[in-house]
Amino acid sequence: MDSFTGLLDGPKASGAFLLRSILNPPWALRIEDGAPLSLATMVRGEAWVLPDGGSPVRLRPGDVALMRGPAPYTLADDPGTPVQVVVGPDQRCSTGAGEDVTDARALGVRTWGDDSGGAAVLLSGTYQLDREIGRRLLGALPPLLIRPAGSGETALVGLLAEEIGRDEPGQELVLDRLLDLLLVNILRSWLAGPDSGAPGWYRAQGDPVVGPALRLLHGSPAHPWTVAALAARVGVSRAALARRFSELVGEPPMTYLSGWRLGLAADLLREPDATVARVAREVGYSSAFALSTAFKRLHGVSPQEYRKRERGTAPRVGTPPSPLTGPAVLTG
Repeated sequence: MDSFTGLLDGPKASGAFLLRSILNPPWALRIEDGAPLSLATMVRGEAWVLPDGGSPVRLRPGDVALMRGPAPYTLADDPGTPVQVVVGPDQRCSTGAGEDVTDARALGVRTWGDDSGGAAVLLSGTYQLDREIGRRLLGALPPLLIRPAGSGETALVGLLAEEIGRDEPGQELVLDRLLDLLLVNILRSWLAGPDSGAPGWYRAQGDPVVGPALRLLHGSPAHPWTVAALAARVGVSRAALARRFSELVGEPPMTYLSGWRLGLAADLLREPDATVARVAREVGYSSAFALSTAFKRLHGVSPQEYRKRERGTAPRVGTPPSPLTGPAVLTG
């Protein structure tokens, strides 16, 4: 497994709710749902993305905006338009006066807004990243990423616009996969850009020495790796691997492996039947005690406490989404 595949195993849509907003100017939507990753694209008309503390950015038809949360932001027809609707963390939509308009503005299947003939058509949604490996990728993203129309996502946006209004068997699965394809395409293109600011662990995958070493660590994290053993597998000296790995990735090989193992452990602990002993074996620790010691050093809590905390705060399955946001949804 390469690191990109492993990292994207976290942000995966499941039962996604995709929204089509049809709006007439002036309009402004304030998003305060606290979602870690949101996406928006214009099918018709133009919009502005106004991140808190940042400069407004124009969103033209076909452009795709990726917003890293949980900071709030605003989508509007013009930077000067006052906020009209606020989307809160409770997945309800309200006016500035507090009037709930979640259901009042429904226009049909996955469609919300002023009227069906509105000047602006916005597709939007939110991913809920609840996995540590996915959070590593999330932390590398800029607060706002804009992919201009014609950059490779045009066909996917067109498919989303076509599929969103359908109400057929298996439709949620179709939308899930289209959303995942759109997200992966955007992230892959961004990471490959020469001036993207992609993290060292991603750029290092193309290195003839560090790349194979990373794939070995990701593919067999439970193996009792040492720098010497890893160097022998990739055909270089121990000193050469340690120097090259630290130079490109930003940390020594065993430090990187420890972080990767603990991220995997955090994800495995969320599984209902997971025990600390089993997780320890699967990620390469000799005992539950060894894992607990390393885990608490990184997270500040024991694996048992972490598991209780994460399970207690996870979104409830079946919570009804509002028209603008929802669990595992791409939302604006």
